[in-house]
Order: sequence, then C-alpha cells, then structure tokens
Amino acid sequence: MSQPNPVSKHLNPAAGGLERAGSLLAETHPDLVISKRRMRKVESISCVRLNRENARQNLGFSSRPFVVCGLPLKRPPPGCLLHERRNGQFVLQVTGHPSYGLPWGQDRLVPIFLATLAIRQQSARITFGSAAEMLDTFGLRQGGSQYRRLVASFQRIFGATIFFGTDVQRERAAVVHRARFNFMTEARIWYSKDFDQMLLPGDCQNMIVLSDEFHREILSHPIPTDLEAAKALSSSPAALDLFMWLSYRCFTARGRERVPLFGDFGLVSQLGSSDYARPRKFREKLDGWLGLVRAMWPACPASIDAGGTGLLVDHASAVLRQGEPDARSW
Repeated sequence: MSQPNPVSKHLNPAAGGLERAGSLLAETHPDLVISKRRMRKVESISCVRLNRENARQNLGFSSRPFVVCGLPLKRPPPGCLLHERRNGQFVLQVTGHPSYGLPWGQDRLVPIFLATLAIRQQSARITFGSAAEMLDTFGLRQGGSQYRRLVASFQRIFGATIFFGTDVQRERAAVVHRARFNFMTEARIWYSKDFDQMLLPGDCQNMIVLSDEFHREILSHPIPTDLEAAKALSSSPAALDLFMWLSYRCFTARGRERVPLFGDFGLVSQLGSSDYARPRKFREKLDGWLGLVRAMWPACPASIDAGGTGLLVDHASAVLRQGEPDARSW
C-alpha cells in the first residue's frame, strides 16, 4: 500500500497546483522557519558586529550609578517604592514617585538616552526632534502604544529620587561620599503621528533640563557604550545591564580578575533583580545573558568559573577606536 505524499495536500489547483513555499515549510518543517522578529534580531547582531569590526560603532553614553548598579528588571509589586542595589563600595537607592512608581524594565533606556545627548550637546539643557527619535534610537516600534509607554517611562524617571554613595575605608577613617538627586528638573516632550515631522511650528522642540547633580555625574564619569548593541538588547533588560556592566568592568580591569556571584558584594547584588537568589537559578540566567552579550561582543573576556561561584573577567574594550584591534586571545 502506497504511503500518502505529505506534499500532495498542499497542491492548490486554483494556483496551478502549487502553494507558497513558506506555508508548506511552516507546516512540514516548522523548526526551519525563522520568524520576522528573529530575523530582525539576527540582522541587528550582524550590524553590531560589522560596525565593531570596522570601528564604526554608534557611540552612546551611560552614567555610572546605573552601570555599576541596575534598576529593577521587572515591574515592582504594588506599593513598593524603594529599590536598592550594592556593588562593593557603591550603593544605589531609587525611591519611586507615589503616583508613578519605580522605574523598571525598559525605563533604563531613558538615562542612556539622556546621558548620550548631554555628552553630545555638552549641556544640561538638552533638546531633540520628537519622541519618535528616542523610539527609533532603541529600535522600539512607532505607534501610540509605544508612545504611551515612553511617556510612562519618563514619568517614572522624572519622579524618581536617586541616592548614590560610596564608602571607602582608609586606615582608621571612613571616607563617605553620597549624593541624593533627581534625573531632571524640567521636561517637555511632544509626539506626532507623522513620523517624518521633526519639529512643530513655534517653540515646541522637545526640551529636558537635567538636574545639576545628574549632569555633573554624567560629565565626571561618562561611560561609553555601543548604542546599536543597546538597541539590539533593549527587549532584554538583564542582558543589557550585563553588557553595560561588562563594558565598564572589563575596561577598568588590570588583568584577569574574579568577581564573586553571591554574597553582599556579589554580582547578584549588583544587577537589577533579587529574584535569582538561588545559586543554580542565577547561574542559569547569567549563562543565558552572557550568551546574548557574546552575540554582540564575541571577544568579551567573561566566563563563569569552574566552581560556579565567580565570574572571570579580563581587560578589554567593548567600544573600539579606529585602528584598534579586537583582542581575541583570552
């Protein structure tokens, strides 16, 4: 008895006995089909790598408090208005506004955007064309829903109070440096459904005035980053945090160093979530985030040690200058 032909049921007499290859492949071999979303991700990774190899990276900046310590990864529980992270001598506390709550998730893109414009424009009073410009900067879709999310992000960032401090023990005296500040003192942002419209008539340009403390912190410790890599990782806040942190940590490393994963000074206390307190769960998550980072930065010299209790890092640069080699012998 002859076996049924799996292709025969896809013959379409009205179309000359043929059916679209994509439809046939999706039903017979779904594992071989690449979604549009995944294809865009592959294209983004390819773009990041090509720009890096040619030293044509789109340079952006972040501020030290949100590189050494992360904002919340997930939406905080209702009523939770305090977030604290620690990184060695650094401590970050973020107090959310009662009406808007704590910044979380993709809200971390706003400080990167603000720091980048502050460095580029060399001013605490920064301006930009339209809200669509920021959506495009980080590869976020244009549309009313994304605009409302962007407005909510700015509300949470604008309403947050930041406490960032360091404690250094020098012989018998403790040197303490602490600052409490807000991101912005004034913000005016408009949005148009016409994405080609860069400016509205009259004095309607988007304008944000950074607080003196936040502006000084940006100018004193500007941390360069690859904006295209940040764009590709924007939908994965944890991987984005790790990429930003490794960019900074590897650049400042004097050689091969070990960062503990657990404890008060461990990496688990630095990233934006405390949900992964169980060592095995955190290692699994960290390994996945490292995979995303290496996709953007193949030469990243970071790996979990054999005991699974530390992260090994070495000196390297995630942002290359023209003519600088991409070190690969780690």
